[in-house]
Amino acid sequence: MRIGPFGLPELLIILAILLLIFGARKLPDIGSSLGKAIKGFKSSVTEAEDATTLDSKKQD
Repeated sequence: MRIGPFGLPELLIILAILLLIFGARKLPDIGSSLGKAIKGFKSSVTEAEDATTLDSKKQD
């Protein structure tokens, strides 16, 4: 399984390092915050695309 330039072994190593740095109790909070940030970013991109599409339709 490849996700971008990272394969499963690389992702497991990164997860192990994060577990050592932050501990098991902080990882769910970090994951939740990261998920919310990604969702907000995607929402902003979608809004910008919709605004651009709406502006181009108004010009036509």
